[in-house]
Amino acid sequence: MRAVICGANGAMGKLLQLRFEEIAGLVSIDGENGVAKTFAELGDVKPDVVVDFSHHSAAPQAAEYAVKQGCALVVGTTGHSEEEKAAIFAAAKEIPVFYAGNMSLGIAVLCRLAKEAAKSFPDADIEIVEVHHNRKVDAPSGTARMLFEAVKEVRPQATAHCGRAGEGKRTADEIGISSLRMGGVVGIHEVHICTDTQRLTLKHEACDRGMFADGAKAAAEFIQGKPAGLYNMTQLLEEN
Repeated sequence: MRAVICGANGAMGKLLQLRFEEIAGLVSIDGENGVAKTFAELGDVKPDVVVDFSHHSAAPQAAEYAVKQGCALVVGTTGHSEEEKAAIFAAAKEIPVFYAGNMSLGIAVLCRLAKEAAKSFPDADIEIVEVHHNRKVDAPSGTARMLFEAVKEVRPQATAHCGRAGEGKRTADEIGISSLRMGGVVGIHEVHICTDTQRLTLKHEACDRGMFADGAKAAAEFIQGKPAGLYNMTQLLEEN
């Protein structure tokens, strides 16, 4: 599989280069190490997939390039604006696009478990806690939002309450989301389901960023040969 890696000089970009059998091209905004600064500079390299692990602002350019090349697209960044999401969704009308707030198969399982727990305890209070390194720029994490959306599938009336401060009683419909930023934490996500008599805690901890590269590789393989459309970790997990 011929891959173009966007964000090639970043930590994830370097890990991704070790996962793919053939690198068709490398793009990084800094242009260091002989890497192309833009997709225009990279040119027509005929990849099978474009994997974007750069910055959310690069998503429209990555999507446009993948459409022009007629190849698949894997988006591993989070924190996209509505305009950036629109560019990703528009590309999915022409090519297969894998878009997930987290590339970990473990997180996909966590989402499934959180949804099942919320269904089993319809009256429980649910809180989501996410912890990341002090360099992460978006909060809540894309993964925390994924977990909230998973719960919302069985609690359509649920509303996200990001952070908690000041006075005010917790409402029955809110799902609290708390974000911590500290040190070099790769990623920890917890879902607390609490009733008056018991509490269930679901937790996933990322021990090495390599798992995200493994997930991106699995995603790229999953969408090869798929028709145009938007794909995610839930579909990958179900097919496997």
